[in-house]
Amino acid sequence: MTILRSALFNLFFFVSTFLLSLPAAAISILAPGKVMAWAILWARLQLRAARIICGIRVQVLGWENMPQAPVLIASRHESTFDVLIWIALVPAACFVVKRELCQIPLFGRCIRATGMIVVDRTAGGSAMRALLRGGDTASADGRHIIIFPEGTRVDPDQHPQLQPGVVALASHTGLQVVPVMTDSGKLWGRHSFRKRPGTIRILIQPPLTVTNGREALMAALRAAFQPSILADQMGGGE
Repeated sequence: MTILRSALFNLFFFVSTFLLSLPAAAISILAPGKVMAWAILWARLQLRAARIICGIRVQVLGWENMPQAPVLIASRHESTFDVLIWIALVPAACFVVKRELCQIPLFGRCIRATGMIVVDRTAGGSAMRALLRGGDTASADGRHIIIFPEGTRVDPDQHPQLQPGVVALASHTGLQVVPVMTDSGKLWGRHSFRKRPGTIRILIQPPLTVTNGREALMAALRAAFQPSILADQMGGGE
């Protein structure tokens, strides 16, 4: 049954994304400021479909730790779910995204129209400069910035070295960093066809700053991404 539900959801995901991208691409030319509303509709539609079709629910803890002023949301990244949920939770979200996503027909045009921070990870120093410029623009516009410090999706048992962009962005903009831990990969793997029923847990932790130095901030982020943090705060179960 899980395989059948997963197949139905994946079909829905790709077909609905394509169909919604058609009018959104047109809107991106005529009224680019309205494309973000399309993105929110798209994300919430996928999350609702995941709940109805696959039985995937969401539990969020620590929302009181999220400041109203712009911050850097540094989230563990285990699946596409982690993108969808933050578009749905934070209407003015500004993601740091890799350039490859902008090369997807129609969808890529929509990404650029929403004002995301597009980074070419092969560009070296110019990539960092683009990141910092984008951070300045997003914070000036009052937007929360979502960044995935691992740099890509990872399996639940993987803990790769965190990329320095989050610390550089925090130092440059002066924004607080809000660490977010999730276990989304247990139900919705990073490259998995199968979507398992259950509850995906999200833990929003107290904000961090660069006051004590870059190394201290990076160490605090590594600690915030440990599975034990989620287990301790949520009782280790669903």
